Amino acid sequence: MVLKHNVLAMAIASVCLGMCATAYAATAPLSGQQQSTQDQAPAASTDKADQNSKDADGKRKSQKQLQSVEVNGFISSIENSTALKKNADSIVEAVSAEQVGKLPGTSIADTLGRLPGLAVQTLNGRPQVLTIHGLGPDFSTALINGGQQVSTSNNRDVQFDQYPSSWFDNVVVHLSPQADLIGQGLSGTVDMHTIRPLDKSGPEAAVNAKYIWNSMSELAPGKGVGNTGHNVNGVWVNQFADHTFGVTLGVDLEDNPTQIQHQAPWGYPSDANGDAVIGGSKNYGITDSMKRNGALATVQWQPNEFYTGTIDLTYDNFKETQQAKGMEFPLWWSSAKLLPGAVAQNGFVQSGTYGNVKPVIRNDYNSTSARVYNFNWENKFTINENWTINANANYSRATNHSVNLESYSGTGYTPANGALDTVGFSELGNRLLNLSPSLNYTQGVVLTDPQGWGAGNDVVQAGFINAPRTVDYLANVRLAVERSFTSGPFSSVEFGVSNSRRNKTYHIDQAFLTLGGGTLSGGNAVKTAPIQGGSSCDPLSWMGIGSQICYNPFALIDNGSLVNVPTFGSNTGTPPDWKTHENVFTPYVQFNIDTHLGDVSLRGNFGMQAQHTAQSATGERVAPGSTITGNGITLIPVTGSTSYTRYLPSANLIFGFTDNDNLRFSAARTLARPRMDQMNAGLGVSGNVTHLASTDPNQAYFSASGGNPKLKPTMADNFNVSYEHYFSGPASGYECNSADQKNSDLCRSGGGGGYFSVSGYFIGLHDYINPNSSFLYNFSSFLPFTLSPAQLSQLGTPYGIVSGPTNQGRGYVKGLQGTLNLPFNLLTPVLDGFGTILTANRTKSSLVYPGNATPITVPGLSKWVANGTVYYQHNGFEARISDNYRSNFLGEVSGISATRIEQTLKGGSSFDAQVSYTFDSGRFKGLTLIAQGSNLSNKIFTTFQNNDPRQVQMWERYGRTYSLGASYKFQ
Repeated sequence: MVLKHNVLAMAIASVCLGMCATAYAATAPLSGQQQSTQDQAPAASTDKADQNSKDADGKRKSQKQLQSVEVNGFISSIENSTALKKNADSIVEAVSAEQVGKLPGTSIADTLGRLPGLAVQTLNGRPQVLTIHGLGPDFSTALINGGQQVSTSNNRDVQFDQYPSSWFDNVVVHLSPQADLIGQGLSGTVDMHTIRPLDKSGPEAAVNAKYIWNSMSELAPGKGVGNTGHNVNGVWVNQFADHTFGVTLGVDLEDNPTQIQHQAPWGYPSDANGDAVIGGSKNYGITDSMKRNGALATVQWQPNEFYTGTIDLTYDNFKETQQAKGMEFPLWWSSAKLLPGAVAQNGFVQSGTYGNVKPVIRNDYNSTSARVYNFNWENKFTINENWTINANANYSRATNHSVNLESYSGTGYTPANGALDTVGFSELGNRLLNLSPSLNYTQGVVLTDPQGWGAGNDVVQAGFINAPRTVDYLANVRLAVERSFTSGPFSSVEFGVSNSRRNKTYHIDQAFLTLGGGTLSGGNAVKTAPIQGGSSCDPLSWMGIGSQICYNPFALIDNGSLVNVPTFGSNTGTPPDWKTHENVFTPYVQFNIDTHLGDVSLRGNFGMQAQHTAQSATGERVAPGSTITGNGITLIPVTGSTSYTRYLPSANLIFGFTDNDNLRFSAARTLARPRMDQMNAGLGVSGNVTHLASTDPNQAYFSASGGNPKLKPTMADNFNVSYEHYFSGPASGYECNSADQKNSDLCRSGGGGGYFSVSGYFIGLHDYINPNSSFLYNFSSFLPFTLSPAQLSQLGTPYGIVSGPTNQGRGYVKGLQGTLNLPFNLLTPVLDGFGTILTANRTKSSLVYPGNATPITVPGLSKWVANGTVYYQHNGFEARISDNYRSNFLGEVSGISATRIEQTLKGGSSFDAQVSYTFDSGRFKGLTLIAQGSNLSNKIFTTFQNNDPRQVQMWERYGRTYSLGASYKFQ
């Protein structure tokens, strides 16, 4: 009978899914502001239908709660996260705090990277940005309490390592959208919820502290960096005036060190035999320190059952400092010569020797200072038992100022002067290039331009400075009205409107560092200068290179040894400054479903968003009549704009065959707005006098590169289906009180016990942005553009080709994923306290651009992503170990002038582990002692080209990071 019942239910579900897919009415995941306030009804019924549908007065309730119960320990965190997932009205993944102020994992980025369907990309040894279902960080968005977050980068990608994990009570990742989710992403939406004081049954407070160190010794000593650090954070929650007024306060102070062994080969030209050979290599020992000070404040007021007001404030001051010291070896692409005797295998030179090598000794410094502010104001008005109104406003602002300073020294000016070296090369293992120079670089080294890099700009280039700055802010207001029903298939209908404005500014200052004490440019410029205050150091001993001279470049700038010369007027090109503005007006309507199809429950939602966007962008170009080099260059602003309307239907249906078996289906149309640097309106123009008389625009005198302010968003049709089975089991011995029964997903769902799920997804992409497209452009406004009257009379056409992004791509992402969350006590009581969480995701993609029939993979996508955790918890003792794995993927790394370039990143596993003990009684009750290690496999981060792992483009190793800490929860 059970089998027949399930077959019948599946048949009903299939018919309904077919009808919904044909109609394609729309989607709708959970609103970013769906952590609703404390319900005033008494404890819910244990009957599932009544529990999910009605309060004590018989009124039907919308399934919008995402509150969490007070939890203690990793198992309780797992169970509460499972309850959030089970009770959601769309397809989500979730993570909940182990206790107040303590999410599991080393950081919020690390924690999110373990969830099914998500993967994390590491930068400078720390997890930073997320990919969801294989799509990169530009295709997802992030919210705090429903307020969309801006970015500290020069685009839209949110860098999660800048958010203190102690702020958040839980984080919900919406893998399927819904109409009332404002600020949703194409691939997913990360909604981070801070602690709401009136959702807690009483006062709570905790303090966490840990000492951090790296397994590698300090590679590049200097001001602002070190090999040890700390993290201290505290959270205090309290309620006043008979639980009608609540306050949450939090602070987070962090200093996190990283050591980086960095190697970046220039490329692989072909030698005389046609074998690929190393063309040069830039090598650093880097010491990195990330310092962050953050503060959180929430005030919540509920004077009666008709009004709840909430104000959230967060502030984050983030600074990252890098001392980078090493040597750059120009090899094939220089005056150096590959000597006879090189050993080649399968078309690749494995080892050999270069003669006449002129290395460039590097003493570089990089820093990033960022501030992130958030303000959120929520107002909920309960008019009567049927009508509620929500009026919300939020503001997010981020500023970023970076300095990337390069300083050069060597044995003499240009390869024609000073000692030359003989350098052997080979592979040490794990694709690490071993270089063995012969000279001693602690003696006879001067400040200079060893390779003559500044000759084309008529300067002795002893260094270079890039200093980009961004300011990004977004303001949003929203008004929503909800009508609830006591009968019928719909629990409620919600309709509302949102309007947001976003502005982002990017500016970069660039300068040469040349030598003081005389003429700064021209033939009489000072070509060498002594190094004052230098000392010997060993930043590259890990790759076989001996000691070198190390110094503080800022001290040399202060004493006049190094002098700034602006690049303005040189042949380095126009700095890519730009501004963007977006105004998005979004009306929406959503119907929330709560009914039955025979014995099968049906809940979910369907609805529609309509987004009208007006966007504009400003850049710069050379003014008419000015030269393109020299001091006569004049820049003028260039503007462009467009507007468009996109309709985003969505539907989420959840079929409950039993209390523990759900089939979820979602269909939606989503969008991802263009990258902001791609919207840049500026143009960098060049002229080719050999094509002066050509009338063919493809072979014309004029050509240019730039952005495209008329870019439209990438669109996608998203389909998700998921089957979930939840195991029955006790909730870690936690006893839910009456307040928890009203507010907690864990208590409403009757406890934990784990689950398994299998899901599939298909994302059909169209209007995908091709970053390397081209289009026809009229350059008449640039004339005469260095042309003489005689040359103007010979000009064949003022038209030419601009290289820039266009909406020309199409493709898809599809995949399957499975998750098993299994407490072992379900197998046998002997294994009580043991458990595992296993998830695997296989994704395939195809992306095609016009004129290029060969599909490529979508950037950011790994074919395989897998995560595994094994844990044990008993009588206050906890231990767990986790493995995060992803296969090779096409990712984005930072390039010249803070631009982003695509490279193939090598996959692999990264292990971390944690052991802790909590005192449950006695004078130390509430105290937890914690030992933690991350990157225990000492994973090597590499990128490569041409599908050949031997052709490494970047090689980095970060060492293992350890911490010892204590956490005290006030009882």
